[in-house]
Amino acid sequence: MNVLFNNADLFITGFRNTLILFAGGGVIALVLGSITGAMRVSPVPVMRAVGTLYVNLVRNTPLTLLFFFFAFGYPKLFPTGTWGSGLSFMQLAIIALGLYTATYIAEVIRSGINTIPAGQMEAGRALGFTFTQSMELIVLPQAGRAVVPPMMSVLIALLKNTTVAAGFSVFEAGAIRAYLSERSEPLMAGLLWVAAIFVVLVLLLATFQRFLENRLKVVR
Repeated sequence: MNVLFNNADLFITGFRNTLILFAGGGVIALVLGSITGAMRVSPVPVMRAVGTLYVNLVRNTPLTLLFFFFAFGYPKLFPTGTWGSGLSFMQLAIIALGLYTATYIAEVIRSGINTIPAGQMEAGRALGFTFTQSMELIVLPQAGRAVVPPMMSVLIALLKNTTVAAGFSVFEAGAIRAYLSERSEPLMAGLLWVAAIFVVLVLLLATFQRFLENRLKVVR
């Protein structure tokens, strides 16, 4: 307990930044992933091709390599004084996590959409709905129930992936160990506390998942 209380400033700041990375990356991933997932099942060949290219390219790229691009390649594309420059490592880390996680969200959305019988879309077209209206009003509300468990698994993976940012000058939970070492604190005790707090955060996400599943069962 002494390690936790004596270094409360490190743990509070580290996990606060972890939650910022998780929330920011999660918002980007959910929005972009939903759009990309819909593109993957679009009747327009160009949209399907773009969605497939993005998913296959980014998902098969190691997350660390994506971080390297935003840490070292991005500043060269947008030198100081140009549009898009001046972003902090925290902001770039959020973008990297969001873009990477969006590919998995897209696949979860696509698999959920594919569980809905094709007759649902045909019924929407028979009623005069456009593809977008059919997706929004008919397919996605039903697919949402099926994608809750895999979606939460992706978000849990995102929470753990935030520790990669520690290697790119972002002080979050993954960097606490290095600062404890500088203060000559017991590293094993510090790592155990970091792991314990991560377990608590994951359990909170799992509880939220059960809440959503029960809520949607009532709706059904």
